[in-house]
Amino acid sequence: MNAIIQADRAIFEWINDHCHNSFFDWLMPHIRNSITWVPFYIFLLAFVVVNFKKNSFWWILFAAGTVILSNFISSDIIKENIHRLRPCNDPYFKEKINFLLAYRPQSSSFTSSHATNHFAMAAFFYFTLKKHIGNIAWLFFFWGAIICIAQVYVGVHFPLDVIAGGLIGFVFGYLCAKAFNKSYFLM
Repeated sequence: MNAIIQADRAIFEWINDHCHNSFFDWLMPHIRNSITWVPFYIFLLAFVVVNFKKNSFWWILFAAGTVILSNFISSDIIKENIHRLRPCNDPYFKEKINFLLAYRPQSSSFTSSHATNHFAMAAFFYFTLKKHIGNIAWLFFFWGAIICIAQVYVGVHFPLDVIAGGLIGFVFGYLCAKAFNKSYFLM
């Protein structure tokens, strides 16, 4: 386990320090900010309502439920039981870190709720919309991945935090999409 933690810290340092530049220092805090993605969410809602009137209410309800469930699992169950210092609060990184936010989150680092929630949404969107939008649906996972990378880049999570969060989110997103598609589906 110690080797995994050391590798996790080394990857964090590589992303947070060796990959940083002025453009990413400006961009990454915006990428991880949920306000940045409001136009995307509005577009998705409009797309579903306009194209799938019949079951759009249920899709919106399941999408919201997916985020609520994934956030509950990550923030209220896992983080409350697995206490890991965030890189920005870890004394080892105090002098080394490129911390790019105006505040220091105090909750546990494991798992990343951003990663859990965004991968839950990405999986839900992918598995409910793929047959209607085609191969472009894989971009939902790209969207989740760049948010995960931004979490590490700005100094609030270790790579294992976002990987675990992403995997948990994917599972919940898939299960919620499967339940939606079985009962309602978009047509």
